[in-house]
Amino acid sequence: MSTVIESVVCTFCGCLCDDLTAEVDGGRVVKLRKACSNGLGLFSHYDPAPLPPRVDGREVTWQAAISEAARILDQADNPLIYGLSSTAGEAQRKAIALADKLGAVIDTTSSVCHGPTGLAMQAVGEPTCTLGEVRNRADLVIFWGCNPAESHLRHFSRYSVSARGTLTPGGKRDRTVVVVDVRPTASSRAADLFLQIAPGKDYEVLTTLRALLKGRPVATEAVGGLAVSQWQALVERMAGCRFGVVHMGMGLTQTGGRDLNVAELFALVAELNQHTRFAVIPMRGHGNVTGADQVMAWQTGYPFAVSFGRGYPRYGPGEFSTVDLLARGEADAALVIASDPTAHLPRAAVRHLEAIPTIVLDPMPTLTAKTARVVLPTACYGLDAPGTAYRMDAVPLRLRPVLPRQRPTDEEVLDQIIEAVQPC
Repeated sequence: MSTVIESVVCTFCGCLCDDLTAEVDGGRVVKLRKACSNGLGLFSHYDPAPLPPRVDGREVTWQAAISEAARILDQADNPLIYGLSSTAGEAQRKAIALADKLGAVIDTTSSVCHGPTGLAMQAVGEPTCTLGEVRNRADLVIFWGCNPAESHLRHFSRYSVSARGTLTPGGKRDRTVVVVDVRPTASSRAADLFLQIAPGKDYEVLTTLRALLKGRPVATEAVGGLAVSQWQALVERMAGCRFGVVHMGMGLTQTGGRDLNVAELFALVAELNQHTRFAVIPMRGHGNVTGADQVMAWQTGYPFAVSFGRGYPRYGPGEFSTVDLLARGEADAALVIASDPTAHLPRAAVRHLEAIPTIVLDPMPTLTAKTARVVLPTACYGLDAPGTAYRMDAVPLRLRPVLPRQRPTDEEVLDQIIEAVQPC
């Protein structure tokens, strides 16, 4: 007999859509309503059956695997804990406690995606709002350097482009959608206005927008491949809207300028609030990557790239960031939690990761797990384990499991490792 569970949260991406309905039969999700194709794949392909842990490719008992993981971490001089973006806040807290006990470096996937956003936030602040405010109030929505039509499939319908809200009952008819990007995308096809800028010119364009907003002259006819008159029209549209929001993506963080691009955007949005109500929301990717930054910040004071090597947290983007640490060959052991660095990091970093003893906690098979010394298959938060995750706008949501749990959670496994390791 099947069971129907409502108000299910999908943890695939930072939208954390919380309106899904799951039908469960025989310990598997057989039907999922309202989900996008990404969420459907996550729920329908996950098999919650218990899997034995492995050490050097051999199946072992959980106690043996925990003991080997603890031995690796105890013997390391500079262990690295990395990932955290697809696990729950409860497990993230345990990972930080483990890093503290070991004197390890701990880093999240933010350091390779929205790390520059965090640096910009620390430099100039972040004038932001919730996705609910966007849905209910925004009559101008700008997407800069992102393509949610393909990366966050329900963002348009739930929160932004066509979402119907209190002050936007007509959905798309009640708002203007602008896309700024270096090439046409599926998102630009849905926009009322597409501004195609030259690659690497984001900082130049954003500085120009700030100058135009202040009424300063711009001594050139074109900026970023477009006429200044087009940027002037955008500024007037931004300053004249009732409630505007910019959703910015990795097109800003992963091009020349990085955190300086984002800082200029944040400063522009702050200045727009002298004319109207304007906000910015970064388009975060993994389901709880925002939560990883939040938990790291309120536990250590810093959002990512933190070292406990001296007995207290030290912040060092570039020094303690995972890519840099691995590429320089400085980490001598790694604990990877709910992430797959082998599939995503630069080759130099991956080569070193494959050369050192690695421990993987993950509910899914990954490329990193194939070369890891210890593999600990855990439960999947939101599918067969409860937990807490933060949406891309930093709103925490409680995850309801839809399947019976047959595996230990990341939190439980980390607790056992904490008990087994020796203090540094």
